[in-house]
Amino acid sequence: MNLNSSIVAVITGAGSGIGRALAQNFATRGVALAIADISPEKLAETARSCTGATRVSTHTLDVSDAAQMDAFAQAVLVEHGRVNLVVNNAGVALFGNFDQISPNDFDWLMRINFGGVVNGSRAFLPSLKNVNPAMLVNVSSVFGFIAPPGQSAYSAAKFAVRGFTESLRHELAKTTVRVACVHPGGIQTNIARAARISSQLEVSTTEFEKGLADMEKLFITSPEIAAARIALGIERNEARILIGKDATVIDWVVRLFPTMYLQILERLTKLN
Repeated sequence: MNLNSSIVAVITGAGSGIGRALAQNFATRGVALAIADISPEKLAETARSCTGATRVSTHTLDVSDAAQMDAFAQAVLVEHGRVNLVVNNAGVALFGNFDQISPNDFDWLMRINFGGVVNGSRAFLPSLKNVNPAMLVNVSSVFGFIAPPGQSAYSAAKFAVRGFTESLRHELAKTTVRVACVHPGGIQTNIARAARISSQLEVSTTEFEKGLADMEKLFITSPEIAAARIALGIERNEARILIGKDATVIDWVVRLFPTMYLQILERLTKLN
C-alpha cells in the first residue's frame, strides 16, 4: 500500500505515543486521517501537529465499547467517504502479579487491549472489503511472544491480539484486505507511567519509581522510529512487523529456547 493522499487511515490511541507518531508520519505523506483517543485534549494536540494531512477528523471514544466503535466507523464513512487503512493501536498497562490483580482490573485491561482490537476489526472490516488497497493493522507487542512475571494480563491480551490477527489474516487471504500484526519492543512512551496499579500491590513509592526507572532503561526506540517502521511495513504489505533490535532478538530467542527464553534474555540484558 502506497501511503499518499489517496489513502484514508484510521488510528486508535492517537493521543500519544506510537499512535500520535503514526498520525504525524502519515500526515507528512498527505494521508487523510481519522484519529481516535479517549482523551479529547491529547487528541486535539495530535490533530494540531498533523500538518500536511489531506484532512484530519478527531473522534473521542472508548475502544472497549463496541457501540462506540461502530458509531466511529459510521462517522468516518460520513466524513471521509471510505477507509483504506485501520490501525488498532490503543492500549493500557497494569502492574501486579496475577494473584495481586483484581478481576475488575484484569477485565479492564483485556477489554481495551484485546477487546478494542476485536471491536475495531469488526467495525471497519465491511468498509475495508469494499476498497482496494485495504489493510488492517493490529498492534500487539513483544509480550505477544514472551510472558514475563508481573505481566499476566498484558501478555494474555497481546498473545490474544497476535492469535486473533494471524487467524484473521488467513481468513482474509483471498480478499483484497491485507492484515498485519505489529510487535513493538521497548518504546519510549508513557504507557508504564500511566499504568494502573493493583490496589493489592504492596510497594513503596521509592520501590515503584525504581522499578519504573529500571523498566524505562529498556525503552530504547522512539515513537517516531516505531512509526516509520510501521509505515514501511505497511508499504511493503508485511504480515509481521517487528519494531526495534530488542524485538528481533526476543523473537529469535523465543524460537530457539521456547521454555528457557526468560533466563536467556535476562543474561543478555545483564551483558548490556
